Amino acid sequence: MITALHTLDLAGIGPVETTVAEYGPRTGQPFLLLHGGAGPQSVTGFAEKFAAEHRVRVLVPTHPGFGGAARPEALHSVAGLAALYQGLLDRWDLADVTVIGNSIGGWIAAEIALLKSPRVSGVVLIDAVGIEVPGHPVADFFALTMDEVFTRSFHDPAPFRIDPATLPPAAQAIAAGNRAAIAAYAGSAMTDPTLVGRLGTLEIPTLVLWGDSDGIVDLDYGRAYAAAIPLARFQVLTTTGHQPQMETPDQVVRAIWDSADTDFSAFSAFTR
Repeated sequence: MITALHTLDLAGIGPVETTVAEYGPRTGQPFLLLHGGAGPQSVTGFAEKFAAEHRVRVLVPTHPGFGGAARPEALHSVAGLAALYQGLLDRWDLADVTVIGNSIGGWIAAEIALLKSPRVSGVVLIDAVGIEVPGHPVADFFALTMDEVFTRSFHDPAPFRIDPATLPPAAQAIAAGNRAAIAAYAGSAMTDPTLVGRLGTLEIPTLVLWGDSDGIVDLDYGRAYAAAIPLARFQVLTTTGHQPQMETPDQVVRAIWDSADTDFSAFSAFTR
């Protein structure tokens, strides 16, 4: 793994610093992997696994405000994060990029797709939030205890559950910062009423993966997400919750890889 700090000057916001961890060979097929509200540690194990098994290049940014990183006050929207990462893809001069996002990271991935950059050739949404689905609201994260969050986030929460009160002060501060960043970017509802309509303009292959035990956003919410995107395919992941990349990473890797021949032009390099 290589970690580097990148500074990008965003219009209307100013300079934004972003730490990006990189896994796998630089010559490998590029993937941009976006974490959700659980923070960057929720995707690092998956990034390592995916890069090692398939020799791909996986870029994992830490969203400003998460993991103890600073967040400029003017950067306070998912669309702003999408512009930040699109700018980094331009700086890195990458092509044929598949963007993968979990939870809020999935929402960011959807907004990146809506920028319609020719650099992005495929999207994978893993239990994403962001759209409004009547009768199927996103769970009120800010009203839940941490124990309830773990219960709703995993099919089997036991291996992942922690007591925040037992964390050292530095870790508690990071957790509080993550929570504040979620509120800043996504708001209390974690939805944008305009998103579902805008997704209908997408013309990019999209794989929508959903844990069958997700208690944050249920299966019908996931089906609605896929239905809103013209070229999307919906796939259920078994015995897994809101964070499949943590709970059942083998299923996620297999689902993405099995889509190589049918969904993503970005995977064409793998079969040459």
